[in-house]
Amino acid sequence: MHRHLHPVGPPATGSSLLGIVLAEDHPIMRHSLRLVLDAEREMVVLAEATDLETATRDVHRFHPHVLLLDLNLPNGAGTDTIRLLRRDAPGTQVVVLTMHDSAALARHAHEAGALGFVVKDSADEELIDAVRHAARGEGYTSPRALLH
Repeated sequence: MHRHLHPVGPPATGSSLLGIVLAEDHPIMRHSLRLVLDAEREMVVLAEATDLETATRDVHRFHPHVLLLDLNLPNGAGTDTIRLLRRDAPGTQVVVLTMHDSAALARHAHEAGALGFVVKDSADEELIDAVRHAARGEGYTSPRALLH
């Protein structure tokens, strides 16, 4: 499933809204993440994608401030996609979502160009902070990943 939620494009220049593309293939997780994001007045989900190809296309179409990216999406390798997007869409920051609380995986994602790394089990508590940090160009790593 792929849904465009705001087909008119990204927030207007000068808007205080943080535009987000949400790339997650599990419907329940995507819905849960969307609820967390929708609770924030300054954030707007521009599109939802269920694979890497669609996520990349959505970033180029909507020019979001932040891409929330599940590393294990179909159609490619998440870290390769991060590298390509950092080169081709430098205005979009990447926050990785993953089930794995691994310091090595967090380091690998950051080396690819992701600013944020959030373990899904902690997303309800950490996601908003990670998005805000990334939108400001600051890094964020889930404390759970730092412990493993």
